[in-house]
Amino acid sequence: MFETSSESPAPVRVVTEAIKEYVDRLGPIWVEGEISELNERSGMMAFIRLRDPSVDMSLSVMCHKSVIAAIQPLPANARVVMYAKPSWYTKNGSLTLSAREIRQVGVGELLARLEALKTLLASEGLFDSDRKVSLPLLPKKIGLICGRNTDAEKDVVENAKRRWPSVEFEIREVTVQGAAAVSEVSEALRELEANKDVEVIIITRGGGSFEDLLPFSDESLVRLAASCVTPIVSAIGHEKDSPLLDLVADFRASTPTDAAKRVVPDIAEEIEMISKLTDRARRTLLARIEMESTRIKSFKDRPVMKDPHVIITSRAEIIVALKDRAHRSFAGHVKVAKEELVQIKARVRALSPQATLDRGYSVVQLANGDIARDATKLKAGDVLRLRLAKGETNATVTPNNTKE
Repeated sequence: MFETSSESPAPVRVVTEAIKEYVDRLGPIWVEGEISELNERSGMMAFIRLRDPSVDMSLSVMCHKSVIAAIQPLPANARVVMYAKPSWYTKNGSLTLSAREIRQVGVGELLARLEALKTLLASEGLFDSDRKVSLPLLPKKIGLICGRNTDAEKDVVENAKRRWPSVEFEIREVTVQGAAAVSEVSEALRELEANKDVEVIIITRGGGSFEDLLPFSDESLVRLAASCVTPIVSAIGHEKDSPLLDLVADFRASTPTDAAKRVVPDIAEEIEMISKLTDRARRTLLARIEMESTRIKSFKDRPVMKDPHVIITSRAEIIVALKDRAHRSFAGHVKVAKEELVQIKARVRALSPQATLDRGYSVVQLANGDIARDATKLKAGDVLRLRLAKGETNATVTPNNTKE
């Protein structure tokens, strides 16, 4: 590049020719986008506005009419890939792609890309059930992302207020189809996620073609929804439609009306349920009271409650019976003991020396108390003590008494 300064600026022609020289060195590239405008002017050239399907950006493209004729007929907002080379026009300072070949992206190819993205996000765990959070029982404020003045918005709001009249909405009307859909839906989702009063977010739109619903399978939008803490309900299209946003949302509703039914309870059903629970609680309480009353009555009917002394008298009878039994048992033991004592006494008496004395025998004792058993050992003059059956007496040994 050339040197410039405020004193020596470069003329416009020099700058634009330098840009052209730089751009002309760029080679051709493959570009994908949607055809938002197609102008086949008189002559041999056609002019196209190629926009990005996810953000509000576009490029100018020109090509020979034969290149366009090769892919006719083109549906509205056709998605294409083209082989083009950048060109810089020095006269008006504009960048244009010169297309050499254009191919229409078919539904089959889009489905294959969508399936590949689905597999990638699933491998990262963005669709796992343990990441999903439960919807609040009764949200005070609901965030709603929908199209401008659409039936989907009316279905959600009217059905929700019919079910719970006091419910409030924070509504963001956005573009739900086309190039600006992804950026506007994403911005609305960020705003509602930042609002602490919003307890649940519904993203909805009516039915449409496969291409119309592609913004709700955009990777950036799906990842943004997965990062939100606020529960998200997806109600995109009809039952058969399944954009990737349905898989990452915390709850997938088949229709906008179904989303309203899932987010807020029916006040009539809740009142009926409360009434049933009240009746059930009343019946349970009455049954419990009746059961306890029956128990109290059975307690009152017991003999001890009618005559408190019965517990004493019944025990007294038992004590008297035990006492009589003890007396009889003790008397029997005493009787047996007396009989045994009489027998022992008779045996002892039979073995007693007194019994021998009673038969006429006597016991002779020396002065020192020893019993005299041998007459030869007695000496004349020894004093003996004679113990008789009744009483005692003394005797003196004479010479005649010492003979053998």
